[in-house]
Amino acid sequence: MGNSCCCLCACIDQASIGIVEKWGRFQRLAEPGFHLLNPCAGQWVAGILSTRIQSLDVKIETKTKDNVFVHLVCCIQYRVVKQNADDAFYELQNPREQIQAYVFDVVRALVPRMTLDEVFEQKGEVAKSVLEELEKVMREYGYSIEHMLMVDIIPDASVRKAMNEINAAQRLQLANVYKGEAEKVLQVKRAEADAEAKYLGGVGVARQRQAITDGLRENILNFSGKVEGTSSKDVMDLIMVTQYFDTIKDLGNSSKNTTVFIPHGPGHIRDISDQIRSGLMEASSAKLNVD
Repeated sequence: MGNSCCCLCACIDQASIGIVEKWGRFQRLAEPGFHLLNPCAGQWVAGILSTRIQSLDVKIETKTKDNVFVHLVCCIQYRVVKQNADDAFYELQNPREQIQAYVFDVVRALVPRMTLDEVFEQKGEVAKSVLEELEKVMREYGYSIEHMLMVDIIPDASVRKAMNEINAAQRLQLANVYKGEAEKVLQVKRAEADAEAKYLGGVGVARQRQAITDGLRENILNFSGKVEGTSSKDVMDLIMVTQYFDTIKDLGNSSKNTTVFIPHGPGHIRDISDQIRSGLMEASSAKLNVD
């Protein structure tokens, strides 16, 4: 139900306040409810004000300390103070324009002393400064400023693009740092794995050679004991011939199409054995001389 008035009575809704005049002069405030008027005495309801919280959006364009033009969107929430409703009714012709003018004045005096980054970081301080100034001024006119919100800060389009590019470059730089660290760790792990593989390969080769040596020694001893009239040299020559033919067989069974030219014949086998025997004898002689 809306507010209703006639010459003899008036009905004021909840969250509203009526202004009663007598012969054109303010007489009293009419609280929500039913009121009788005496038109013969010059009483009438001059106006009705809402005491609900109202919202006003203000868009301001200004320049920061680092010469960047920005648009600030502010939201001011205000209401009429019941006890001072007569001041709100009589003092201001258009309270919304008055509030907007004070917001423009305070913001344009404060923001030019701040850089763009500071405006983003301290927008709460800007809103607080505007709220304090508005509260001090508008209370004299019967209005209470409930809240002041800095809804949005919109820099120029070219500035937004530059800021996004800077942010993207910083993130790309950080990504490259992490990528480099990851590659460094990967290379270290690969080097450690390669070193471990070579170490294990060396251990395997050493064990293989030890097993071959033990096997040869055991074969020589067994063969010399079972076949009378044979010496260690004869057994070694026989083993070397066997190893020689095994090597020729492995080369022939290889899947790679590689041609290998090697001397072949009984004399060559004896030459190989003589070379190995000479090498062993020279090594033993050198060891005795050192001792």
